[in-house]
Amino acid sequence: MTPRRRAYAAWIVVCVVWGTTYTAIRIALDTIPPFLMAGFRWTAAGALLIAAVSARGQPLPSTRSWPALALMGVLLLGFGNGAVVWAELTVPSGLAAVLVAAMPFWMVGVEATRADREPLPARHMWGLVVGFIGIVLLVGPQIDYGGRGFLAGVVATQLACLGWAVGSMYARRRSVQENVLTAAAFEMLFGGLALLAVGMALGEWTAVAINPRTGGALLYLIVIGSIVGFSAFAYALKHLPVATVSLYAYVNPVIAVILGALVLREPFTVRMALAAALIFAGVGLVRSPRLSTEP
Repeated sequence: MTPRRRAYAAWIVVCVVWGTTYTAIRIALDTIPPFLMAGFRWTAAGALLIAAVSARGQPLPSTRSWPALALMGVLLLGFGNGAVVWAELTVPSGLAAVLVAAMPFWMVGVEATRADREPLPARHMWGLVVGFIGIVLLVGPQIDYGGRGFLAGVVATQLACLGWAVGSMYARRRSVQENVLTAAAFEMLFGGLALLAVGMALGEWTAVAINPRTGGALLYLIVIGSIVGFSAFAYALKHLPVATVSLYAYVNPVIAVILGALVLREPFTVRMALAAALIFAGVGLVRSPRLSTEP
């Protein structure tokens, strides 16, 4: 399999795996405060992955590259994931999916500020628009716009999108010498440590109470959501255009709806089917062969 095919396979993994993490985060938040929960997740995942690559004899990044890896970890995971986790305390999960689906627009906007930006064809932009309409149609009618702290949660999701977009752009443009997997491991570790520091500063330790249900959700987030999902994301980001990789934010909610229908016997209506069709149509437009920016 060529690197490009492996990159698309990694992107599919991101779409599927991260489509399940909203539910796991919600479960874990029942007894674990947000920043400590996210910190546990990423610190444990990073440490385990570093141990694994070290056991295989792969070289670790030099200390000179640690500041850059720490910056990417804070942007992608500290802001990008930490803010979403905090937002899910007050923002319904359906609305969180809609708001995070704005990420491709943030990515395109951040990319547009660079002199050497990747060109964005009109067909590509239409794909982003069509996909976002599909997301709104999918979960829009289920949104509850009330709730304490709702506005703060909405703002937090957009800060998460901005942090993720800036971190993704920096990661893609940065000239790297280290292996993608080892770099991702250190980003997880540094991002997780930053989140733990925030949680400790806010005194979240007093509210930690892990039970089998929330502990299982946290374990799933560590192994599947972080080690598998983030490693796949890092690989896809290295080999595919940023706007293409960002489309996972459109596919994630579709995966969540399908799992709900199959596993939890939740209804799958005509509206949901139409929304899913629009989302995949958007993906198809952006993935059209006329993308000269793809390697």
